Amino acid sequence: MRSFDLAPLYRATVGFDQIADLMDRVMSTEATQTSYPPYNIEKTGEQAWRISLAVAGFSDEDLTVELRENALLVSGRKPEEDGERAYLHRGIATRAFDRRFHLADHVRVTGASHQNGMLHVDLVREVPEALKPRRIEISKSPAYEADVIETKAVN
Repeated sequence: MRSFDLAPLYRATVGFDQIADLMDRVMSTEATQTSYPPYNIEKTGEQAWRISLAVAGFSDEDLTVELRENALLVSGRKPEEDGERAYLHRGIATRAFDRRFHLADHVRVTGASHQNGMLHVDLVREVPEALKPRRIEISKSPAYEADVIETKAVN
């Protein structure tokens, strides 16, 4: 595992604490993060993405998708079985899971669907109008007529 010294970042910048916190979080959870359930993140448009999780064996009622403070939380809980089934081999994992995805500012969830053992969560970035760049018109400045002094010829 690599360790990064972020002291130069703190010394030379103001307001980039979120980036440093994100790097710390990624580096500290890299080793402890489980790989279950497997997932894909795909870019579906200029400002749109889709997260797809393989959740075979889970029904819609077993899955929860929540958005909390720029974090997307996907969890799955399978109810306890009553013991009627006797497995000779159990290779399909239906253990409980919690998967967290940190979202950038202005990224919102537009929908979630569950089909064929895949949970799809669609995301889009919508920058508010107040934060979008806008063009300021430059007007022609009127000539300063107050500085002109009229003189009359005297003959």
